[in-house]
Amino acid sequence: MHGASREAFAAARERLDALTDSTSVDAGSLADELAAVTALLHREVSLRRVLTDPAQSGEAKAELAQRLLGTQVSGTAVDLVAGMVRTRWSRSRDLVDALEELASTADLTAAQKRGRLDNVEDELFRFGRIVASNTELRAALTNASATTAAKGELLRSLLGGRADATTERLVTRLVAAPRGRSLESGLESLSKLAADRRDRMVAVVTSAVPLSDTQKQRLGAALAKLYGRPMHLNLDVDPEVVGGVRVQVGDEVINGSIADRLEDAGRRMAS
Repeated sequence: MHGASREAFAAARERLDALTDSTSVDAGSLADELAAVTALLHREVSLRRVLTDPAQSGEAKAELAQRLLGTQVSGTAVDLVAGMVRTRWSRSRDLVDALEELASTADLTAAQKRGRLDNVEDELFRFGRIVASNTELRAALTNASATTAAKGELLRSLLGGRADATTERLVTRLVAAPRGRSLESGLESLSKLAADRRDRMVAVVTSAVPLSDTQKQRLGAALAKLYGRPMHLNLDVDPEVVGGVRVQVGDEVINGSIADRLEDAGRRMAS
């Protein structure tokens, strides 16, 4: 997002955080309601254009949103959406993208309150790896001719009882409404969003053999000092990474043995 949309989205995130900090707001239910509004505005192109029309006053757009949604979702969700359409958006699609991310954030906040955010992060990462390595599964979940119900049933058979309820909800929504994204990119975005809930960066660590707890702690601490932020490690094993480890943080890739990289990290911190 750029310009007006970026500012509007930042303000909406602040409002969502304030709402979900309250014990009286059910973050999970709010997530469902925001997802429903996202689906409505994604489907009704003319409506989202009206709600983001710069020629209309903010108050008029807010009143329209309140009339349309007042009997469909809670007052909390209506107030949040009304506040969003009062502000300016660079593109009508940006409003829908923002609502979708807020819905996911609300779900992740619910998991965080239950002390399950780490589990959700790990499950999203592992599911992404499963999808990437299983072409038949990916084809089934992205098949445009398959019904949403069929895809949902497949996901329930894979995740039901095995993954956190938040993980299942997030993945199910992504599969049901990819909105032009690949399944892999959608899962990656959700993983990053989960990490952001703790103001952490995500490091994808691929090693030839599983790392010991000591190695994970040392690597995590070294990366956190290098990047100046807490670091969440997503761990993967690939026998072809002979004698070493591959670390990817955002677009940056670090190759080398664990000992070499930690030694290098120590030199950087000392200099």
